[in-house]
Amino acid sequence: MHPNELLIEKFYSSFQKGDYVGMLECYHPNVQFSDPVFQTLSAAQAQAMWEMLVTRGKDLTLSYKVIQADDESGHGYWEASYTFSRTGRKVLNKVNSSFRFKDGKIIEHHDTFDIWKWAGMALGPSGRLMGWSPPVKKAIRKQALAGLDEFMVKQSANKSAAK
Repeated sequence: MHPNELLIEKFYSSFQKGDYVGMLECYHPNVQFSDPVFQTLSAAQAQAMWEMLVTRGKDLTLSYKVIQADDESGHGYWEASYTFSRTGRKVLNKVNSSFRFKDGKIIEHHDTFDIWKWAGMALGPSGRLMGWSPPVKKAIRKQALAGLDEFMVKQSANKSAAK
């Protein structure tokens, strides 16, 4: 197995175990992340996003497959099943990932999935009817970023209080 396939394997297996620290060990300090909801995140935002998703995902289950990786890039696939906390609705999100590597770490991570299908599962009938529309996508993204910002502020305050 190529070393970068092992790196992706470690990332996903850590995710599967709820080990966000193990996930973050796979990331380069300057990693960039994007997906249809969070779009483009800085390294600090991406790290906080995974911590937030793992620590809040009480019933999260994950399956994955490392497709391939070489010295420069790689691809994977994962499925996450969880309850969307805001609505209490079950979600099965099917995600394709692409990676770029630098210095033995993931420097770019791009996830793709059907946001309309996700909105239908997570939001119910309104998501199924309107999840394709730009205003609904914009609202989903805005709310996700606000939640991430709130999480980061709370984590920063907790770390400051612990010192």
